[in-house]
Amino acid sequence: MVPHHVVKLAEPQNSDKLPVDPERSLNTPNETFEINGVPVADTFAEAFPITATRLLITAESEHWAQTAANVFCGNATSVIACDVESAVECALLAAESPDGRPGVSVLAFAFSREGLGKAVAARVGQCILTCPTTACYNGIADCPKEKQIIVGGQLRYFGDGFQTSKRICDRRLWRVPVMDGEFTCEDRFGTVKGVAGGNLLLCGKSQAEALAAAESAVAAMRSVPDVIMPFPGGIVRSGSKIGSRYKKLKASTNDAYCPTLIPLTQSLLPPETAAVYEIVIDGLSAESVQAAMRAGLRTAVKCTGLSLITAGNYGGKLGPHHFHLRDLA
Repeated sequence: MVPHHVVKLAEPQNSDKLPVDPERSLNTPNETFEINGVPVADTFAEAFPITATRLLITAESEHWAQTAANVFCGNATSVIACDVESAVECALLAAESPDGRPGVSVLAFAFSREGLGKAVAARVGQCILTCPTTACYNGIADCPKEKQIIVGGQLRYFGDGFQTSKRICDRRLWRVPVMDGEFTCEDRFGTVKGVAGGNLLLCGKSQAEALAAAESAVAAMRSVPDVIMPFPGGIVRSGSKIGSRYKKLKASTNDAYCPTLIPLTQSLLPPETAAVYEIVIDGLSAESVQAAMRAGLRTAVKCTGLSLITAGNYGGKLGPHHFHLRDLA
């Protein structure tokens, strides 16, 4: 994952001769095996538990449902620097949506239920309530009340006393008067313990070939339910490692995978590599993340120009979920 914030820092002393971090010097290339002639590192992706929810956003047209979803998911790539990780899971046909209108399913992830509830309520209020013709419904059913977050129950106060509610079975919906009619939002949204940080690193002999492989892999992953790829277009160019020479930074560029640094650092790249793209996967379960990684890997090995497929991990120190590439093959 990658930070997308900027911290103004003084230049380090002797910046033309930066010392090598001892931990980085331990980097050694993994042994590989081949799939369809493509070298695959015999390693694993390391992922960690995270709290997740699903929002079902509907509108009078697919355009406005997608618009609301896209705005909701803005600045939501990595919990390193964002309040949530979020992206569109899939489009909903009118027959599949709660109110019979076109819709979009969105997944959102945060480190804690409290943090998730705060972020989701704020984003729904600023990005969905404000969008023409939309409504917003809970997409996690059968969730115990103590694991739910309050969304519509907070946003109802925007109605300034004119808001009303109705119950459908055991679900409470709030109807908030707005200038084009009413905004309907479910009172509570369910949460589950999801998994964040599944990943694949696609190393290419050219930028164009690496990007084409990443695009194909992401397209395959999007057919898997219960997962999202939260970065732009599902693809990360600026993969990161934990820590930095600058004490204020939580993360910094993953120099071991930067092709321009092959002669300058403890590189893990084949010498012919010109570009690397990472795909990060968040899911509602370990099984869904594994299925997405499998779909992406099996698609990527059919692409031309890859020098290596590998995955990022922290030696098992970050999280309990380990997805071994050999098992996905």
